[in-house]
Amino acid sequence: MRTSNSSFFHPSTFVLTGIPRVEAGHIWISIPFCSLYLISILGNSTILLVIKAEQSLHDPMYFFLCMLAITDVGVCLSTLPTVLRVMLFNSREIKFDACLAQMFFIHCFSIMDSGVLLVMAFDRFVAIYNPLRYASILTNPRVTLIGVVLTVRSIALLLPLPVLLRRLPFCRSNVLAHAFCLHPNLIQLPCADTTVNSVYGLFVLLATFGLDSLSIVLSYVMIIKTVLSIASRKERLKVLNTCVSHICAVLIYYIPMIGLSLVYRFGKHASPLVHVLMANIYLLVPPMLNPIIYSIKTKQIRIKHALKRTDILKSLPQCTHTIINS
Repeated sequence: MRTSNSSFFHPSTFVLTGIPRVEAGHIWISIPFCSLYLISILGNSTILLVIKAEQSLHDPMYFFLCMLAITDVGVCLSTLPTVLRVMLFNSREIKFDACLAQMFFIHCFSIMDSGVLLVMAFDRFVAIYNPLRYASILTNPRVTLIGVVLTVRSIALLLPLPVLLRRLPFCRSNVLAHAFCLHPNLIQLPCADTTVNSVYGLFVLLATFGLDSLSIVLSYVMIIKTVLSIASRKERLKVLNTCVSHICAVLIYYIPMIGLSLVYRFGKHASPLVHVLMANIYLLVPPMLNPIIYSIKTKQIRIKHALKRTDILKSLPQCTHTIINS
């Protein structure tokens, strides 16, 4: 009887879904998925290694870029194991506690991502509004403190989510709509009132993504106001050009996130493919594009990449000669 009650309230496993209606082609679909994951992890890892190795990049702007790269890698690593299991091996089951843990880490890193984009907007505002005091305002200890605050904020806000889910009885279907666990999907499965979960989830959404996006907009209003006070048109364009990478990063992050939220809130009767597509775009596209955007727009990183490639090419003949001789 105890085992029966336990399985009634907490199923031993959830069943993950890859891409519905094309299960037979999961092996082939896994190729672009693996490519996206590989590009995301290698791209963000390269940014971390380059900034760590290059002393001239040790300033707040690039420290915040490191934070963004870390959160992007965290999002990829949180979803990668189950996505590959489903796509490559058709292993679709995930333990109840493992699912809650994955949900926690996915949303935790996503919230940290949003927070980092906010502080990067603040960084651009300080650099443009008061460049002479930039170094004294954004000191290394303050940058570290910002990183700690963002981490604590994410963990503190998300800890109640798995606790609230554990108190609910899961007596309906245990099939999830994705190859990973998301809170909006999980709260559709219990056979009890999920008002508290929905309200708290909405609170977390507004307290993080809502406030962050509003603060980013206000930061750019102040930036534009400051830029318009510059007399020279050439100088105005030069200053605004320093914000292009960040604006692109904000757009590729918030547009899919808003789309996914709208689909879950108002698109309950939409095709399952829509849910799957929006979720994968939200979790995969920003981590993949951010390194590309910042590598293209950041002159120092681009030069460092070129120097590394030159060093590798110079070492190739010597390596080849050594291998032949051996």
